[in-house]
Amino acid sequence: MLNDPRSHGLWEKTAPAPPETRVLKGTANADVVIIGGGYTGLSAALHLAEAGRTVVLLEAKEIGFGGAGRNVGLINAGMWVMPDDLPGVLGETHGERLLDLLGNGPQAVMALIERHGIDCELTRTGTLHCAVGEEGLTEIKTRARQWQVRGAPVSLLDAAETERRIGTRAYQGALLDMRAGTLQPLAYARGLAHAAVKAGAVLYTQSPAIGWRQAQGRHTVETPEGSVIADWVIVATDAYTTGPFQAVRTEQVHLPYFNFATVPLSDNLRRSILPEREGCWDTKEILSSFRMDARGRLVFGSVGALRGTGAAVHRNWAKRALARLFPQLGDVAFEAEWYGQIGMTDNALPRFHKFADRVIGFSGYNGRGISPGTVFGQVLSRHVLGEMGEEDLPLPLSAPKDPAFRTLKEAYYEAGAQIAHFAGDRF
Repeated sequence: MLNDPRSHGLWEKTAPAPPETRVLKGTANADVVIIGGGYTGLSAALHLAEAGRTVVLLEAKEIGFGGAGRNVGLINAGMWVMPDDLPGVLGETHGERLLDLLGNGPQAVMALIERHGIDCELTRTGTLHCAVGEEGLTEIKTRARQWQVRGAPVSLLDAAETERRIGTRAYQGALLDMRAGTLQPLAYARGLAHAAVKAGAVLYTQSPAIGWRQAQGRHTVETPEGSVIADWVIVATDAYTTGPFQAVRTEQVHLPYFNFATVPLSDNLRRSILPEREGCWDTKEILSSFRMDARGRLVFGSVGALRGTGAAVHRNWAKRALARLFPQLGDVAFEAEWYGQIGMTDNALPRFHKFADRVIGFSGYNGRGISPGTVFGQVLSRHVLGEMGEEDLPLPLSAPKDPAFRTLKEAYYEAGAQIAHFAGDRF
């Protein structure tokens, strides 16, 4: 995207085209102006337009440019935080609300895809959280037990069943979550954009928000060549935030994450590696993830940035790690490589911010953007429509707060991933 093959890699090569958009020039009026063309912004635009509101969406680059177009494509339920810990962090009311919302999030994503006929390689065969060693097995057992008490369709697989489903003996077991699945993430974002336009939303790209002001009960969001005057502003920019709401970016620590995609595998290999196309990730602190796309490409990723010395270090590590995981692959070639930034909050949970009267946003998805972004966009639309009061939202109101030593932490994560991957394959 924007002539950078390492920004969106395989997803840009295989996604259907986005809707036709243009740069905002002059002044537009709307009921709601949305800043950000990722899952949250597009979901909010779609639901508000379907409810009859006039909606203008401003995207600084292209639809799905940020995390929405770069991620692995796992439609996960919940967050990284253990289910039983959420009420303790957020309070009983908000904790249970968030668990319910995000536990049902994948189903909401899949329902949207079906309703709007979005072509995004959707699978419904679940995800596998893979246990590395006894410590990893203890972790997934705890997570399974806490979700099962809440009635979630999750189950523990032993090492033999894990090997059958994945095609490797590397793991002690796995947690199968049948609520979850996979999709082509940029295709999903572009599909939401098409649906939003069809419902009546107006989308502008290459139109970054560079200023914001209030006057006489309305809000004006300025771009380099125009402005939008609206009753409501939804800030949906998350880790890639620039401009007047930069506080959303600076309260997060960026964690770089890369992916490599192999050439399409033979039918024989596809029968032995992820034959049911579950999405996978492991329990290591510097985790790895892998899944299969619709044409049989194995997408393999981990923490790190493909820039400077990192490009060669992580590529070589990925080759070694894949060879150990799946010896049957042989010397497989990579067809695409790309990376992006995950915005991490200090408690690994998202935030609800109210920047001013009728200026609101959710952010801080911590690498779980597909499902939370989609359902939070719907929640924001319901709040704007008056269907859900602030006291009924799934997160408490919080003020943006910069984490200590953010810049140093970001440098440490990028350098640390290089050191870890240079040293070995970790398995």
